[in-house]
Amino acid sequence: MPSDGFKQLTTVRQQIAELDALAQQTCQDLNTVAGTERIVKWKARTVALVTAVVGNEEGHRFAQIQPGPSFTNDLLEEFTDLVDCYRTPLVRLADKLSHSSSPGS
Repeated sequence: MPSDGFKQLTTVRQQIAELDALAQQTCQDLNTVAGTERIVKWKARTVALVTAVVGNEEGHRFAQIQPGPSFTNDLLEEFTDLVDCYRTPLVRLADKLSHSSSPGS
C-alpha cells in the first residue's frame, strides 16, 4: 500500500500546485472575477480527485469548504483569502498523508 499513499500525496500536492498557479496568474493579470471562476472549476476537479484517490470522507470534507464573508473592498485581498481557504486544508491533508505513509508509522 505504500504506492497508494504516494499516489494520494502526489495528487494532493499537484492540486496545491495548480491552485498556486491559478493564484499567481490572477495576481499578475489582476482579473479576480476570472480568477474566481477558475477557482470554482478547480475546486470541482479537486473534489472529484480527492474523492477518487484519497477517499469519500476526505472528498466530502473538502467539498463542504465554503469561503467566509469578506468585509474588505480590496478584490485582490478577497481573492487571496479565497485561495487560502482552499489551500490550508489541502496542505493539512498533504501533511497527514505524508506522516501516515512515512516508514515507521
